Amino acid sequence: MTQQVQTQAVATGRGVERLVGGQFVMDGAGVKINRVLTQTLQRRLDPFLMLDAFGSDKAGDYIAGFPEHPHRGFETVTYMLTGNMRHRDSAGHEGSITNGGVQWMTAGRGVIHSEMPEQNEGLMEGFQLWLNLAAKDKMSAPWYRDIPAEAVPRFTLDSGATVQVIAGSSHGVAGAVQREVTEPLYLDIELPAGATFEQALPAGHNAFLYVFRGEVVVEGKAVPQARMAILDNAKAADGVRIKASQPSRLLLIAGRPLNEPIAQYGPFVMNTQAEVFQAVEDFRNGKFTDSTAASAA
Repeated sequence: MTQQVQTQAVATGRGVERLVGGQFVMDGAGVKINRVLTQTLQRRLDPFLMLDAFGSDKAGDYIAGFPEHPHRGFETVTYMLTGNMRHRDSAGHEGSITNGGVQWMTAGRGVIHSEMPEQNEGLMEGFQLWLNLAAKDKMSAPWYRDIPAEAVPRFTLDSGATVQVIAGSSHGVAGAVQREVTEPLYLDIELPAGATFEQALPAGHNAFLYVFRGEVVVEGKAVPQARMAILDNAKAADGVRIKASQPSRLLLIAGRPLNEPIAQYGPFVMNTQAEVFQAVEDFRNGKFTDSTAASAA
């Protein structure tokens, strides 16, 4: 159900620190993706580790999918705009998402999973976000939840803006997922030409937006399609103001930084190199196949 809510004004908006174009890479079994948030930005955008944007109507670009691979120490959030993807993991979870659905997985102490297309043709488009876990939570039990499109809260504003709240809270509407430590905000915002959207942001949170349709303006700075705008951390700002210069759609993502060391080796993200080495050793010794997992909540 789509709710109608009132706009909550921002007194002083954050500006754009810089624009990022990302880099095109091959991942999984050869899927073409645009890695928007790369490893070099992990400290600046803590607690976020990666954002991949994928989209193609050519089956050859996605059909091979992401066969079984391990993770430890963070969460993955897959948001499917269009298409069908099935998840299976070594903790016994299995699910499928389609248009507008979300898969939220906590790898915790270790899981082996696969994400495979359930289509042989047509458009597949979406995003995968990696959200870091605090040191105290890195060895927690794996957790998984499928969130169908109809379970993602949605609201509209008088300006014509339509917002889907995947995580966090916006304009009094609580998202599908909440996390106490990193407090992530994850919004999908659609704006008609000329419309403005304002979102309050805690002063200490790192924040960015990614425009995947059209073009928007943030405090006088244009952010074109397929660009990420890292928002500055000006202490006087209490949020962000986004105006669409044409019909546009974007992700707005923010979170509370962990301010902890980051040690990464591929799909393992820990706090020290010793912990990464242990993760590799545990994976090689088959310790990621433990079926003891936290239930979905």
